[in-house]
Formats: sequence, structure tokens, C-alpha cells
Amino acid sequence: MSKPDGLYRHPTRSEIIEQAIMEGHDADIPSNVGSLRQIPSNLPDDDLHPHQSLAIEADPEKGRAASLSSDDDATEEVAGEDPNIIFWDGPDDPQNPLNWSVLKKWGTVVIVSILTFLTPLASSMFAPGVPEVMRDFHSTSNMLSSFMVSVYVLGFAFGPLLIAPLSEMYGRLILYHGCTALFIVFTIAAAVSTNMSMFIVFRFFMGTFGGAPLVLGGGTIADLISREQRGTAMSVWMMGPTIGPCVGPIIGGFLIQAKGWRWAFYFVAIVAGACFIMAIFLMKETSAPVILERKTKRLRAETGNLKLRSKLASDLSPRDLFKFSIVRPVKMLFLSPICLIISVYIAITYTYLYILFTTFTGVYKNQYGWKGGIAGLSFLGLGVGCLIGQFICTNIGNRIASKHIKAGDFTPEHRLPVMAVGAPLLPVGFFLYGWSVQYGLHFMVPIVGTGLVGFSLLLVFMPAMTYLVDVFTVHAASAMAASTVSRSLFAALVPLSAEKMYAAMGYGWGNSLLGFVAVLFAPMPFLFIKYGERIRTRSTVKL
Repeated sequence: MSKPDGLYRHPTRSEIIEQAIMEGHDADIPSNVGSLRQIPSNLPDDDLHPHQSLAIEADPEKGRAASLSSDDDATEEVAGEDPNIIFWDGPDDPQNPLNWSVLKKWGTVVIVSILTFLTPLASSMFAPGVPEVMRDFHSTSNMLSSFMVSVYVLGFAFGPLLIAPLSEMYGRLILYHGCTALFIVFTIAAAVSTNMSMFIVFRFFMGTFGGAPLVLGGGTIADLISREQRGTAMSVWMMGPTIGPCVGPIIGGFLIQAKGWRWAFYFVAIVAGACFIMAIFLMKETSAPVILERKTKRLRAETGNLKLRSKLASDLSPRDLFKFSIVRPVKMLFLSPICLIISVYIAITYTYLYILFTTFTGVYKNQYGWKGGIAGLSFLGLGVGCLIGQFICTNIGNRIASKHIKAGDFTPEHRLPVMAVGAPLLPVGFFLYGWSVQYGLHFMVPIVGTGLVGFSLLLVFMPAMTYLVDVFTVHAASAMAASTVSRSLFAALVPLSAEKMYAAMGYGWGNSLLGFVAVLFAPMPFLFIKYGERIRTRSTVKL
């Protein structure tokens, strides 16, 4: 059995940060390879060991630790001389998730990937059935017709803030099981709702608990798969958030036509229920700090030695975990100019997606006479565009970054050239979509327009998120949480006025307005490429 990556040698600073980001928390919270809070001062930055205290940099945008302080007890642990430290029983310990069988590892990855595909799919799957829901609940409010779709994303804003710190305390498995069970319960509740208020509340809780695989999935893959093989697993897992919301309406359109809108929810509940049953029998806890803490508690009880402690034990209280998970993102969002500007831009582009989700059915029904399952095909251009955008962004973006990393001159701003291509294309897509619909051109023209919108959205969204990771390093998870909250709030609330906008301005000028807003932000990646480093060096964010 090969030696698990990063666990039986000193992990580098970059490995600790990478692992923490994938697990969805900052690098001063213990991960499977330790944390930057626990590093000896006698090791250089690129050879840091996860067991001594560290004063994390006060300004996360500076990108390096401000000071290190040594600790005698920690030094003893680094030397491996403390018999009270509990760790794996050698490199082949079967309790270590990196030593699980290939079938067990990839079986877990498949289940998590299905859940990660299913919950974004559920966000938009019933969109073609909005007119039926409005009719059944005797409502004519355009605002409610939009909100019943986007309220799901409002749950995405709040769920992760609770799920992430809870997983650090209790492990991933109980969060997967608990959130999946509650997701199924609220999905069925939405399906049997008898009025609009019930339906909207249940949709909100679907989003709140449905966000668990998005929060926990990256960490689970990092727990199980070595760095050399992780790219494939991450590609499979990332397809869920990318194409799930676009595939959902296509499936939902035909299902709703055949069985009615309630079956869109029954379908999701059935698939989620099957995954839940598989997860109960096949999934095990993968978080190394939690596994080792349980092992430590068992050995304390067996030996009576209360001095035993896990090598990956956290010195953070539950209160601190919640504080870091909730307070830090808010501070970074409002006090860091980079985090604020990037998060607002991401929020606007993400909002565009849900404006389209909430209006596509009406647009193609009114302008092209599409009904039933055919209406769901209107989302096809958007989905294909997003898929191509993800492929281009992943390949070309990584090539550009790798080139500069090899040259030794890499800065976070080297993530932005791809974004600089996507930003100007976004308004073009809206102009093409809006005016082709306004003048009733062949349906393929607006489909191509929305495909260009989806393509450019991914070229903006993915580099922006990677840029936040590279800028904030140690506190990258907090920066991404700030972005998640802002974009989810925008996506839930802004589309409420979309129908009124189109009614007042028409599809041509209405979508042109969205395009003009995108034009205002189009220079942003160019400005950050030129001035981003200067802004970062002048930052005064204190966490």
C-alpha cells in the first residue's frame, strides 16, 4: 500500500491551505494534514509541520504568515517523542480513509456526486411548471412566480454557514445523513403543499439542507483521493453545480407535462431517497480529525489515560468555529475591497442565471408558443454554454497559471485573463437573446444567445472564485463563504422584478438593461490584472 499523501511527512504550507479549502474551512482550523495554527517556528514556509502555534496573518490579502511562535510541547510532538499523541497506526492503517479499497472510495465519491448533481437540479427542475403551480394556488403575482424558483437559492445562503462548522465538530457523515433526510422530507412537503405560503417555506428549507453536498463534497474527495488522482473526482463532482440547474428544467418539462408539477418533486425525493439508503449502508466517516478524536476517546476509556489527545485535535472551541464561519465572511465582504468587488460581480452574474430560469418558460411560451415538455428545451442552450465554458476555463485557465508558476512569477492576477474574455461576451449574449426574442427571429437565435450567456458566465464565475482562493489563501474559505452569501441573496431577490421589467421594457430593452450592467463591470478583470496587486498590498483588513 502506498503511503497516503501528506500524512507521513511534513506537509507544506500550500498543502495545508489546499486541504483546508477543499474541506470548506480556513487553514487555521485543523484538516486531515493539520493546520497553520499549529506550526513550529523552526521550519520554513514551504516545509511547515501541523503541530505548533502560529499567529495567522492579520491581513489575509498579504498572503503570508506574519509571525510564528514556538511551543515546547509542540516541539516534542514534532519530534515524535510524546507517547500521548494519537495518530494512525502506521502508513497502512485501515482506519485511514486514504487506505480504503478502490471500490469503497469511489463508491463514496459517486454517491456524493449524485447528491451534488441532484440538489442544484432541484433548484430549477420545476421551473417549466410554474404556470401550473400559479393556477393551482390561485395566484397571479409575477413576483411570487419568480420567488418560488429563486427562494431555493436563499436557502443556499444560510445553510452552509451552519453546515460547515457543524461538520468540523461532528464529522461529515452525520451532516450528509441528517441534511439528506431533511431535504427529502421538505421535498415531499413541497410536493403536497396546499397553498403558496407552505410551498415557498418548504422550498426554502429544501435549499437550506440541500446545500450540504456542495459544502462537504470537496472535503470528502480530499479525504479519500490522493492529490495525483483528485482531478478526475473533482471534475465529476463539479459537474453537478454547473449543469444540474440547466438539465433540471429539461427533465422537468417532460415530466410535468406527463404527470403534473408535483411529480417534479416526487422524482427528486425518490432519487434522493435511493441515494440516502445507499449512503446509510455504504458511506463511512472520512474526516481524519473526527476519526482520530473518536479513536482517542476510545483509548482514554480503555487505558484510563486522560492525557491522550489526537494529533489533529483542534484548539478551537465550538463558539470559535461558529465565529470564524459567520463573522469572518461578513468582515471580509465589507472590509476588503477585493472581496467586495469580486463578490458583487459574481453575485450579478449568478443572478442573471436565475433571472433566465424564472422567465424562460414565459418567454418561449408567449413568443414561440412552446408548451409542456418542449418548453424545458429552452434551457438547452444555457446548459451547453455552461458545459463548454467549464471545459475552456479549466483547461486554458490552468495552462496560463501553470506557465507562470513554472516561470516563478505567478500572482493571483494571472487567473484573470480567462475572465477578461468572458466579461465582454456576457452583454453580447444578452443583446442577442433579447432582441432576437423581441423580433420573433427563429428560436435557434435566442438559444445561441443564451448559450453565449452560459459560456461567458462560467468564464467569469470560475476564475473569480479561483482568484479569491489565491488572494486570501489562509482565509480563502471565508472569502468564498462571503461570495456565496452575497450571490445567493442577489439570486433569490433580484429576479422578483424580472417579469415586471420585461412587461415594462419588452424583451429587447429589458435584456439590454442586463447587458448594459454587464458592460459596466466588463473592465473589472482588466483593472484587477493591472492594479490588483497594488490594491492587495494596501489592504488593511484585520481578522
